[in-house]
Amino acid sequence: MENNAAAPWFRETEIFTSGAEGYHTFRIPGLVVAGDGAILAFCEGRRDGSDDYHALYLLLKRSTDNGATWGPTQVLDGDGTRTYHNPTAVLDRDTGLVWLAYNIDADRFMVMSSADSGATWSEPTDISDQVRKPGMTFYVAGPGHGIQRKDGALVIPCDHHAGMRMDSVYNTSHVVLSSDHGASWQMGGSLSGSTDECEIVETQDGALYMAVRGQRNRPDYRYCAWSRDGGITWSDIETLNEIPDPHCQASIARFTSEESHGKNRILFSNVSSKTRDHLTIRISYDECKTWTSPKVLYPGPAAYSELAVAADTSILCMYERGIQGPYESIRMAQFNLDWLTDGRDTLG
Repeated sequence: MENNAAAPWFRETEIFTSGAEGYHTFRIPGLVVAGDGAILAFCEGRRDGSDDYHALYLLLKRSTDNGATWGPTQVLDGDGTRTYHNPTAVLDRDTGLVWLAYNIDADRFMVMSSADSGATWSEPTDISDQVRKPGMTFYVAGPGHGIQRKDGALVIPCDHHAGMRMDSVYNTSHVVLSSDHGASWQMGGSLSGSTDECEIVETQDGALYMAVRGQRNRPDYRYCAWSRDGGITWSDIETLNEIPDPHCQASIARFTSEESHGKNRILFSNVSSKTRDHLTIRISYDECKTWTSPKVLYPGPAAYSELAVAADTSILCMYERGIQGPYESIRMAQFNLDWLTDGRDTLG
Protein backbone atom coordinates (compact mmCIF):
# COMPACT_ATOMS: atom_id res chain seq x y z
CA MET A 1 0.00 0.00 0.00
CA GLU A 2 1.31 3.47 -0.84
CA ASN A 3 2.00 5.52 2.29
CA ASN A 4 0.30 8.56 0.76
CA ALA A 5 -2.88 6.68 -0.24
CA ALA A 6 -6.28 7.76 1.07
CA ALA A 7 -6.37 5.01 3.73
CA PRO A 8 -4.73 5.91 7.05
CA TRP A 9 -1.30 4.30 7.41
CA PHE A 10 0.93 4.04 10.51
CA ARG A 11 3.88 2.02 11.74
CA GLU A 12 6.36 2.41 14.56
CA THR A 13 9.82 0.96 15.10
CA GLU A 14 12.06 1.07 18.16
CA ILE A 15 15.41 2.39 16.94
CA PHE A 16 17.36 2.71 20.19
CA THR A 17 16.55 0.80 23.41
CA SER A 18 18.09 2.14 26.60
CA GLY A 19 20.20 -0.51 28.31
CA ALA A 20 21.13 -2.17 25.01
CA GLU A 21 24.33 -2.08 22.96
CA GLY A 22 26.41 -1.15 26.01
CA TYR A 23 24.64 2.18 26.64
CA HIS A 24 22.69 3.06 29.76
CA THR A 25 20.47 5.59 27.95
CA PHE A 26 19.92 6.92 24.44
CA ARG A 27 18.71 10.51 24.24
CA ILE A 28 18.33 13.61 22.04
CA PRO A 29 17.05 12.50 18.60
CA GLY A 30 18.21 14.14 15.39
CA LEU A 31 16.82 13.27 11.99
CA VAL A 32 17.46 13.99 8.32
CA VAL A 33 16.48 12.39 5.01
CA ALA A 34 19.35 12.28 2.52
CA GLY A 35 19.01 13.10 -1.16
CA ASP A 36 18.66 9.44 -2.13
CA GLY A 37 15.93 8.86 0.47
CA ALA A 38 18.12 7.25 3.14
CA ILE A 39 16.84 8.10 6.63
CA LEU A 40 19.51 9.08 9.16
CA ALA A 41 18.59 8.81 12.85
CA PHE A 42 21.08 10.41 15.27
CA CYS A 43 21.23 10.45 19.07
CA GLU A 44 23.52 10.73 22.07
CA GLY A 45 24.87 7.50 23.55
CA ARG A 46 24.96 7.93 27.32
CA ARG A 47 27.22 5.10 28.40
CA ASP A 48 27.09 5.04 32.19
CA GLY A 49 23.97 6.96 33.17
CA SER A 50 21.10 9.10 31.95
CA ASP A 51 22.37 12.57 32.86
CA ASP A 52 23.75 15.06 30.33
CA TYR A 53 27.32 14.54 31.52
CA HIS A 54 27.07 10.86 30.53
CA ALA A 55 26.65 11.78 26.82
CA LEU A 56 30.08 10.56 25.74
CA TYR A 57 29.28 9.44 22.16
CA LEU A 58 27.33 10.58 19.09
CA LEU A 59 25.54 7.74 17.32
CA LEU A 60 23.78 7.10 14.02
CA LYS A 61 21.52 4.42 12.56
CA ARG A 62 20.51 4.44 8.90
CA SER A 63 17.60 3.04 6.92
CA THR A 64 17.97 2.60 3.17
CA ASP A 65 14.52 1.05 2.66
CA ASN A 66 12.31 3.96 3.75
CA GLY A 67 12.28 3.04 7.44
CA ALA A 68 11.33 -0.65 7.13
CA THR A 69 14.66 -1.83 8.57
CA TRP A 70 17.64 -0.17 10.26
CA GLY A 71 21.35 -0.80 10.01
CA PRO A 72 23.85 -1.17 12.86
CA THR A 73 24.79 1.65 15.20
CA GLN A 74 27.63 3.86 13.94
CA VAL A 75 29.75 5.82 16.41
CA LEU A 76 30.37 9.19 14.74
CA ASP A 77 32.40 10.85 17.48
CA GLY A 78 33.28 10.45 21.14
CA ASP A 79 36.32 9.58 23.20
CA GLY A 80 34.80 8.41 26.49
CA THR A 81 36.13 11.42 28.41
CA ARG A 82 34.25 14.47 27.08
CA THR A 83 30.56 15.06 26.37
CA TYR A 84 29.24 15.07 22.80
CA HIS A 85 25.88 16.78 22.57
CA ASN A 86 22.95 17.83 20.41
CA PRO A 87 23.25 16.23 16.95
CA THR A 88 21.71 18.68 14.47
CA ALA A 89 21.68 17.66 10.80
CA VAL A 90 20.81 19.41 7.55
CA LEU A 91 20.81 18.31 3.89
CA ASP A 92 22.35 20.63 1.32
CA ARG A 93 20.13 19.95 -1.68
CA ASP A 94 22.60 21.61 -4.06
CA THR A 95 25.70 19.60 -3.17
CA GLY A 96 24.05 16.46 -1.79
CA LEU A 97 26.12 16.74 1.40
CA VAL A 98 24.55 15.97 4.76
CA TRP A 99 26.00 18.26 7.42
CA LEU A 100 26.01 17.38 11.10
CA ALA A 101 26.58 20.04 13.76
CA TYR A 102 27.18 19.15 17.41
CA ASN A 103 29.09 20.28 20.49
CA ILE A 104 31.89 19.01 22.69
CA ASP A 105 31.48 19.82 26.39
CA ALA A 106 28.71 22.33 25.52
CA ASP A 107 31.55 24.55 24.38
CA ARG A 108 33.26 23.66 21.09
CA PHE A 109 31.07 23.84 17.98
CA MET A 110 31.83 21.02 15.54
CA VAL A 111 30.69 20.10 12.03
CA MET A 112 31.25 17.07 9.83
CA SER A 113 29.72 16.09 6.49
CA SER A 114 28.81 13.00 4.52
CA ALA A 115 28.76 12.68 0.74
CA ASP A 116 27.25 9.19 0.73
CA SER A 117 24.05 9.56 2.77
CA GLY A 118 25.69 8.90 6.11
CA ALA A 119 27.65 5.76 5.23
CA THR A 120 30.96 7.58 5.82
CA TRP A 121 31.83 10.98 7.27
CA SER A 122 34.52 13.62 7.01
CA GLU A 123 36.82 14.37 9.91
CA PRO A 124 35.19 16.78 12.40
CA THR A 125 36.01 20.46 12.03
CA ASP A 126 35.96 22.90 14.95
CA ILE A 127 34.25 26.11 13.77
CA SER A 128 33.91 27.69 17.23
CA ASP A 129 36.04 30.69 16.30
CA GLN A 130 33.79 31.43 13.32
CA VAL A 131 30.46 31.29 15.13
CA ARG A 132 31.00 32.27 18.76
CA LYS A 133 31.44 35.79 20.09
CA PRO A 134 33.48 36.72 23.18
CA GLY A 135 31.67 36.17 26.47
CA MET A 136 29.38 33.40 25.21
CA THR A 137 29.32 30.22 27.28
CA PHE A 138 27.37 26.94 27.26
CA TYR A 139 27.13 27.06 23.46
CA VAL A 140 25.08 24.26 21.82
CA ALA A 141 23.34 23.40 18.56
CA GLY A 142 19.67 22.58 18.02
CA PRO A 143 19.16 19.80 18.75
CA GLY A 144 17.30 18.14 15.87
CA HIS A 145 17.79 19.56 12.40
CA GLY A 146 18.66 22.70 10.49
CA ILE A 147 17.22 23.93 7.20
CA GLN A 148 18.38 25.10 3.81
CA ARG A 149 16.72 28.33 2.70
CA LYS A 150 15.41 28.78 -0.83
CA ASP A 151 18.50 30.84 -1.66
CA GLY A 152 20.74 27.91 -0.69
CA ALA A 153 21.95 29.20 2.68
CA LEU A 154 22.22 26.68 5.53
CA VAL A 155 20.71 27.60 8.90
CA ILE A 156 21.55 25.77 12.15
CA PRO A 157 19.44 26.58 15.25
CA CYS A 158 21.47 27.08 18.46
CA ASP A 159 21.49 28.63 21.91
CA HIS A 160 24.04 29.99 24.35
CA HIS A 161 24.60 31.69 27.69
CA ALA A 162 25.54 35.35 27.43
CA GLY A 163 28.18 35.41 30.15
CA MET A 164 29.35 33.20 32.97
CA ARG A 165 26.18 33.29 35.07
CA MET A 166 24.11 30.12 34.51
CA ASP A 167 20.84 31.98 35.16
CA SER A 168 18.02 31.27 32.70
CA VAL A 169 17.50 34.94 31.92
CA TYR A 170 20.95 34.99 30.32
CA ASN A 171 20.22 32.04 28.03
CA THR A 172 19.17 32.88 24.48
CA SER A 173 18.44 31.20 21.17
CA HIS A 174 20.32 32.12 18.01
CA VAL A 175 21.29 30.73 14.58
CA VAL A 176 24.49 29.80 12.75
CA LEU A 177 24.58 30.42 8.98
CA SER A 178 26.54 29.33 5.92
CA SER A 179 26.02 31.01 2.54
CA ASP A 180 28.72 28.98 0.75
CA HIS A 181 27.57 25.39 1.30
CA GLY A 182 29.56 24.85 4.48
CA ALA A 183 32.90 26.28 3.36
CA SER A 184 32.54 28.95 6.06
CA TRP A 185 30.10 29.69 8.88
CA GLN A 186 28.99 32.74 10.84
CA MET A 187 26.76 33.54 13.76
CA GLY A 188 23.40 35.07 12.93
CA GLY A 189 21.02 36.92 15.19
CA SER A 190 19.95 36.13 18.76
CA LEU A 191 16.62 36.38 20.54
CA SER A 192 16.14 38.62 23.55
CA GLY A 193 16.72 35.96 26.21
CA SER A 194 15.22 33.35 28.55
CA THR A 195 15.03 30.89 25.64
CA ASP A 196 17.10 27.91 24.56
CA GLU A 197 16.50 24.86 22.32
CA CYS A 198 14.87 25.81 19.02
CA GLU A 199 14.14 24.74 15.44
CA ILE A 200 13.40 26.76 12.31
CA VAL A 201 11.23 26.60 9.22
CA GLU A 202 11.17 28.92 6.18
CA THR A 203 7.78 30.28 5.21
CA GLN A 204 6.67 30.80 1.63
CA ASP A 205 7.41 34.53 1.74
CA GLY A 206 11.05 33.84 2.66
CA ALA A 207 10.74 34.60 6.38
CA LEU A 208 12.21 32.34 9.05
CA TYR A 209 10.00 31.14 11.89
CA MET A 210 11.75 29.93 15.04
CA ALA A 211 9.89 27.54 17.36
CA VAL A 212 11.39 28.18 20.79
CA ARG A 213 11.62 26.48 24.17
CA GLY A 214 11.20 28.95 27.02
CA GLN A 215 13.30 28.91 30.16
CA ARG A 216 11.67 28.08 33.49
CA ASN A 217 11.14 31.72 34.39
CA ARG A 218 8.60 31.83 31.53
CA PRO A 219 5.08 30.32 31.73
CA ASP A 220 4.54 26.74 30.49
CA TYR A 221 3.82 27.50 26.83
CA ARG A 222 5.61 27.34 23.51
CA TYR A 223 7.22 30.49 22.07
CA CYS A 224 8.19 31.76 18.64
CA ALA A 225 10.00 34.54 16.81
CA TRP A 226 10.34 35.71 13.19
CA SER A 227 13.23 36.87 11.02
CA ARG A 228 12.69 38.80 7.78
CA ASP A 229 16.37 39.04 6.83
CA GLY A 230 17.55 35.43 6.73
CA GLY A 231 18.30 35.11 10.43
CA ILE A 232 20.39 38.23 10.96
CA THR A 233 17.80 39.86 13.24
CA TRP A 234 14.75 38.48 15.07
CA SER A 235 11.43 39.84 16.23
CA ASP A 236 10.27 40.05 19.81
CA ILE A 237 9.35 36.69 21.31
CA GLU A 238 5.68 35.71 21.04
CA THR A 239 3.83 33.37 23.42
CA LEU A 240 1.75 30.59 21.84
CA ASN A 241 -0.95 30.40 24.49
CA GLU A 242 -2.74 27.60 22.60
CA ILE A 243 0.27 25.25 22.86
CA PRO A 244 1.15 24.05 26.39
CA ASP A 245 4.77 22.99 26.81
CA PRO A 246 6.61 21.77 29.94
CA HIS A 247 9.88 23.51 29.02
CA CYS A 248 10.89 20.72 26.67
CA GLN A 249 12.38 20.50 23.18
CA ALA A 250 10.01 20.40 20.17
CA SER A 251 10.30 20.03 16.39
CA ILE A 252 9.01 21.88 13.34
CA ALA A 253 9.29 20.96 9.66
CA ARG A 254 7.68 21.82 6.35
CA PHE A 255 5.52 19.00 4.98
CA THR A 256 4.16 20.40 1.71
CA SER A 257 3.88 23.61 -0.28
CA GLU A 258 0.94 24.88 -2.29
CA GLU A 259 3.10 24.66 -5.40
CA SER A 260 3.94 20.98 -4.97
CA HIS A 261 0.88 19.53 -3.21
CA GLY A 262 -1.92 22.06 -3.40
CA LYS A 263 -1.60 23.31 0.19
CA ASN A 264 1.01 24.80 2.47
CA ARG A 265 1.42 22.46 5.44
CA ILE A 266 3.92 22.79 8.29
CA LEU A 267 4.22 20.19 11.05
CA PHE A 268 4.92 20.79 14.74
CA SER A 269 5.51 18.17 17.46
CA ASN A 270 5.83 18.59 21.23
CA VAL A 271 4.78 17.14 24.57
CA SER A 272 1.66 19.26 24.86
CA SER A 273 1.12 19.06 28.62
CA LYS A 274 2.36 20.36 31.95
CA THR A 275 4.61 17.31 32.29
CA ARG A 276 6.69 15.24 29.86
CA ASP A 277 3.94 13.12 28.36
CA HIS A 278 1.35 13.27 25.57
CA LEU A 279 3.53 13.59 22.49
CA THR A 280 1.38 15.45 19.95
CA ILE A 281 1.56 16.69 16.37
CA ARG A 282 -0.16 19.75 14.88
CA ILE A 283 -0.42 21.24 11.39
CA SER A 284 -0.36 24.84 10.26
CA TYR A 285 -2.10 25.62 6.97
CA ASP A 286 -1.28 29.35 7.10
CA GLU A 287 2.51 29.38 7.47
CA CYS A 288 2.73 29.19 11.28
CA LYS A 289 0.10 31.82 12.05
CA THR A 290 -2.31 29.29 13.57
CA TRP A 291 -2.19 25.58 14.44
CA THR A 292 -4.72 22.77 14.37
CA SER A 293 -5.83 20.89 17.45
CA PRO A 294 -3.20 18.31 18.45
CA LYS A 295 -3.19 14.69 17.35
CA VAL A 296 -1.86 12.54 20.20
CA LEU A 297 0.85 10.24 18.91
CA TYR A 298 1.63 8.73 22.32
CA PRO A 299 -0.15 9.55 25.61
CA GLY A 300 2.48 8.11 27.95
CA PRO A 301 5.83 9.43 29.15
CA ALA A 302 7.65 11.17 26.27
CA ALA A 303 10.06 14.04 25.77
CA TYR A 304 12.18 15.18 22.80
CA SER A 305 10.86 14.66 19.27
CA GLU A 306 12.13 15.18 15.74
CA LEU A 307 10.20 15.54 12.46
CA ALA A 308 11.11 14.88 8.84
CA VAL A 309 9.41 13.85 5.59
CA ALA A 310 10.40 10.58 3.93
CA ALA A 311 10.98 10.20 0.20
CA ASP A 312 7.48 8.72 -0.27
CA THR A 313 5.93 11.78 1.51
CA SER A 314 5.13 9.82 4.66
CA ILE A 315 5.79 11.73 7.87
CA LEU A 316 8.57 10.68 10.25
CA CYS A 317 8.48 11.45 13.97
CA MET A 318 11.43 10.18 15.98
CA TYR A 319 10.80 10.60 19.69
CA GLU A 320 11.76 9.61 23.21
CA ARG A 321 9.18 7.43 24.97
CA GLY A 322 8.71 4.94 27.75
CA ILE A 323 6.29 3.40 30.19
CA GLN A 324 7.73 4.32 33.57
CA GLY A 325 9.65 7.32 32.23
CA PRO A 326 10.29 9.07 28.91
CA TYR A 327 13.87 7.93 28.30
CA GLU A 328 13.42 4.16 27.96
CA SER A 329 13.69 4.18 24.16
CA ILE A 330 13.81 6.27 21.01
CA ARG A 331 11.20 5.24 18.46
CA MET A 332 10.41 6.15 14.88
CA ALA A 333 6.75 6.66 14.05
CA GLN A 334 5.93 6.81 10.35
CA PHE A 335 2.49 7.68 9.00
CA ASN A 336 0.58 9.45 6.27
CA LEU A 337 -1.45 12.64 6.32
CA ASP A 338 -4.72 10.70 6.41
CA TRP A 339 -3.72 9.08 9.71
CA LEU A 340 -2.56 12.38 11.17
CA THR A 341 -5.81 14.20 10.28
CA ASP A 342 -8.20 11.26 10.81
CA GLY A 343 -9.10 11.42 7.13
CA ARG A 344 -9.87 15.16 7.04
CA ASP A 345 -6.92 15.90 4.77
CA THR A 346 -5.12 13.83 2.15
CA LEU A 347 -2.46 14.18 -0.51
CA GLY A 348 -4.77 12.38 -2.94
